[in-house]
Amino acid sequence: MTNLIEIKGVTHAYATAAGPLPVLDDLNVSIAEGTFCAVVGPSGCGKSTLTRLIAGLMRPDSGEVWLHGELVKSPRATVGMAFQNPVLLEWRTILQNVILPLEIVAPRMPRAQKEARARDLLALVGLEGFEDKRPSELSGGMRQRASLCRAIVHKPEILIMDEPFGALDAFTREDLWQLMHKLRAEEPFTALLITHDLRESVYLADQVLVLSGRPARAQYRLDIPLPGPRPLGMLYSAQSVEWLATLRDQIEIAQGRAPVRTAAQEDAR
Repeated sequence: MTNLIEIKGVTHAYATAAGPLPVLDDLNVSIAEGTFCAVVGPSGCGKSTLTRLIAGLMRPDSGEVWLHGELVKSPRATVGMAFQNPVLLEWRTILQNVILPLEIVAPRMPRAQKEARARDLLALVGLEGFEDKRPSELSGGMRQRASLCRAIVHKPEILIMDEPFGALDAFTREDLWQLMHKLRAEEPFTALLITHDLRESVYLADQVLVLSGRPARAQYRLDIPLPGPRPLGMLYSAQSVEWLATLRDQIEIAQGRAPVRTAAQEDAR
């Protein structure tokens, strides 16, 4: 399988009044084409910095980021992004919001074709009939569905998601987890998900990358060899409990604490 994303020896620090703040240190990561990779780690370890480097929104101090064999030096049209805040434009309808990337990357595409593409995606995520609504007329979960449509409307190779479900209630979040499997089946893409929710990472991802404490390195990789879509009940299986226990241990190690296993975790092993 071809690696779509290659991060080679990336080191980065932010300038602060107190001096440089190192966030990434000799980070090496490979993500194969078609993979759904979740990235977890302690708060402030550089997860969001990683997404900006891959998207070409910033350059590393040293090291290289490669996409499809090309060195990333600037923002790329082949990347879609979704964030915790959907950031939909209130002066545009939902349909107009979803079309926005096509107006930027495909200005010569006929308007009717852009609208047809957006309407198909909105129908796929259950928003048929809401095309002419304003963002303020939709619930938080519906706005996030529209945001996901906007992120993939131009058929990006890579979908980068930075805590897109973190602000939602538990039931809405689980609905959107299932939606992600549906979108992935209908609209194939390589995905990079930043999350603090270990259950989310196990349910959605093919592999989970654990970053160490700041400055971050790739500390551990967990492969989840399950096809999608997956039933929510899989999160309560013995295998999933073991995966979650392993990830919790790794997060504690990244935080500089020795992992402490419960009796149930030991039994799961």
